[in-house]
Amino acid sequence: AGHGGTNAGQSGSAGPPAPERVLFPPTFSVSEIKNKQRRHFMFLRWKQQQRKEKLAAKKKRRKEREALGDKAPPKAIPKTIENQRVYDETTVDPNDEEVAFDEATDEFAPYFNRQTVPKILITTSDRPRGRTVRFCEQLATVIPNSHVYYRRGLALKRIIPQCIARDFTDLIVINEDRKIPNGLVLSHLPDGPTAHFRMSSVRLRKEIKRKGKEPTQHVPEVILNNFTTRLGHSVGRMFASLFPHDPQFIGRQVATFHNQRDYIFFRFHRYIFKSEKKVGIQELGPRFTLKLRSLQKGTFDSKFGEYEWIHKRREMDTSRRKFHL
Repeated sequence: AGHGGTNAGQSGSAGPPAPERVLFPPTFSVSEIKNKQRRHFMFLRWKQQQRKEKLAAKKKRRKEREALGDKAPPKAIPKTIENQRVYDETTVDPNDEEVAFDEATDEFAPYFNRQTVPKILITTSDRPRGRTVRFCEQLATVIPNSHVYYRRGLALKRIIPQCIARDFTDLIVINEDRKIPNGLVLSHLPDGPTAHFRMSSVRLRKEIKRKGKEPTQHVPEVILNNFTTRLGHSVGRMFASLFPHDPQFIGRQVATFHNQRDYIFFRFHRYIFKSEKKVGIQELGPRFTLKLRSLQKGTFDSKFGEYEWIHKRREMDTSRRKFHL
C-alpha cells in the first residue's frame, strides 16, 4: 500500500523520473515503506511535491488578489506562539498609576532620576578558565564604566560589602561549567534585587561571522524589546540601569536585549549608514542567551534570601503559550 500509485520507478542507470509525474495517493504514508533507503527517498520526493503545491497555491492567491485590486480581502495574520500568547494579568499598562508609583519608589529609581551613575563590577566563579575570562573582557567593552576582577576563593558575601564601599552600583557574576560560561548573576547594589539567569549560546567575537571592527569607547544605545509583564518590567529596568544615560549616538553602537518566549537574546551592533535612506548593521559581539531562573529580594543570599519569583518548570510550563516576562 505504501508504494502503490507512486510511479517512482526503480533506481537504475536511467535514474528516477521527473518529479512532475509523481502523484501520491491521498492515503500515502511514508512510514509504511519498510526499506530505509527507499523510505528516505520517497519522503524527500513527497516533501518536494508538498512544497510545489504550496508554492502554486501561493501564486494563485496572489493572482486573485491582483485581479480584485482594492476589493481584495485583507491578508490573514499567521498564527504564531507569540500572537496566540495566553494573556497575563500582570501585563504592564504604561498609564497605570500603580506602575508609575512603583517605578518612582523601587530600587532603580535613583538611576532613572539621574542621581547615580552606573559603575559595574564583573567577576566570575572561582578560578575561571580561558573562555570565561575572554567573555568577561569582551563584556566589559560593551558595558561602560565596568571593571573586571577575577575571584580567588573569595565568597560573594564578602565581595558585596566591598563593592558597596567602593560605590559600585551593580555586580555581575559569570559562572561556568566545564570551561563554558553557563550562568549569570546580576545583583543591583546596595539593596538588590538579584536575578539568576541560565546562560547559553555564548559566542565570542572571533566566532561571529561577518563581524565588524572592535567596538569603540562610545556609550551605546540600549534597546529593550518585549518586557511586558511586571516581572519582565523589573528585569528590563535591571538591564537598563547597567548603562549610562545619554548614549553617544556618534558611536552608532546599540546593545539589544530582546525577550522572545522568555528567552532573552543579547546582541551588540553598530549601524552602518550606506546612504540617506539605507542603513545596515554590523554585529560586534559577544552574543549570548539568558533564561531567568529566579529573582531575589536584596543582594545575593543563597541560604536566607527571600525570593520574589522562582521558575518552577512542572508548575509554570503547563502551556507552550504561557510566558512570564
